[in-house]
Amino acid sequence: MELRTLRHFSGRVNETFLAVLDGGEVPFQLVEACALPTHSEAVTRAQFSLLFRNTAPSPLPQQIYRLRHAASGAGEVFLVPIGRERDGYLYQAVFNQPGQHIAR
Repeated sequence: MELRTLRHFSGRVNETFLAVLDGGEVPFQLVEACALPTHSEAVTRAQFSLLFRNTAPSPLPQQIYRLRHAASGAGEVFLVPIGRERDGYLYQAVFNQPGQHIAR
């Protein structure tokens, strides 16, 4: 497994990631990838946040999703629904621990 950083996702904004669910695949569009402030010198990598949009008629539950992208591979990401907008629901993933990985 390769440790992913903001750099791995910043070039993928506006691209689609597919969540593998029991009933098939659900598309999530990456709408934002941004750095988060670091409040500790013990942090070994820059912390960051990802925002995804899903156009399902109701929000999907907060949970770990297996996301796959044609160019950057697949891995598990904990997504939390954070709000609704005109084009669907927004979900956030926060990477703030040095042990978080996404498999290629």
